[in-house]
Amino acid sequence: MLFSPMTLGELELPNRLVMAPLTRLRSGKEGIPGPLVVEHYRQRASLGLIVSEGTYPSPAGRGFPGQPGLVTEEQLKGWAEVTSAVHAEGGRIFAQVMHAGRVTHEATTGGYEVVAPSAIAIDGVTRTYEGKQPFPVPHALTAEELPGIREEFVLASRNAIEAGFDGVELHSANGYLLHEFLTPAANQRDDNYGGSPENRARFVIEVVQAVVDAIGADRVGIRISPEHNVQGAFELDNDDVRATYAYLVDALAPLKLAYLSVLHNLPTGELVQDLRSRFGGAFLLNTGFGVVTTREEAKSLVSDGYADAVVVGRPAIANPDLVRRWREGLPVNEPDQATFYADGAEGYTDYPAYQN
Repeated sequence: MLFSPMTLGELELPNRLVMAPLTRLRSGKEGIPGPLVVEHYRQRASLGLIVSEGTYPSPAGRGFPGQPGLVTEEQLKGWAEVTSAVHAEGGRIFAQVMHAGRVTHEATTGGYEVVAPSAIAIDGVTRTYEGKQPFPVPHALTAEELPGIREEFVLASRNAIEAGFDGVELHSANGYLLHEFLTPAANQRDDNYGGSPENRARFVIEVVQAVVDAIGADRVGIRISPEHNVQGAFELDNDDVRATYAYLVDALAPLKLAYLSVLHNLPTGELVQDLRSRFGGAFLLNTGFGVVTTREEAKSLVSDGYADAVVVGRPAIANPDLVRRWREGLPVNEPDQATFYADGAEGYTDYPAYQN
């Protein structure tokens, strides 16, 4: 089953292995993907679908040094080279649109104000162009400012399609801006965008609807990570988590999105499978950061009916030909974690394909 075709939006995927969005930080201070980035994605085109690393929709949304954007003409030209190379190899690629929200610093954004649902800082430090810095207290977005943020997602999504991407994945996971609206740890608003699960889900739903209106539902996926509890996005009340994500998915289901991608360490559990049944469309599963997804786990998640496709990160980093290796039961390269967030080709484009 894992190596059988499936339909996702208007795409036909040749297999059900999806490359996770992976923060790799090889696009320089201007956020422009260059030849090295082109080669990295080209090498992995045999995966059923590639989801790009998180790309920022505005300078204020930039979370990391070296992160690529979907803002400037130069960035779009760089991405056009990437998508052309992937398509030339027969691949399919979505852009992950990611606004970092409070998970950044003005030394990373170039002086642009850090924003979030509420003026609550993350307890910790972030890497910037000026070294590690404590997370700042963000500016709490006003209700009047929210339409402008929504339009940043829309414009970035339009730009992604212009650059040749097959679609976009809206990043509503891992503590970034959209996720910040969902979690009470980051959202303590007292207006229509805070308080109840319905209110906290409101902005995410509005963003998804606006992007769907702009580029079509078949080109839009969304990624969520209930209970992942990273980067200050704590979701510790089980009843609240269930209510919030059930409401969110119930609201998204009628839109007929290309897919829902869920990151959770209990993929076969009641919460995740309830969300799958509520969504009713293509359902992608990523088993989390704690352990590396294995070939056997990926195969069983699909064959046992828990997911339509499996999202993998580290195996895809280390094995550009992961589909062949897993399909044929071949040995795999082990990823070098020291090079995940480095510069240059090492640990990026120099992992070898299997040699007979």
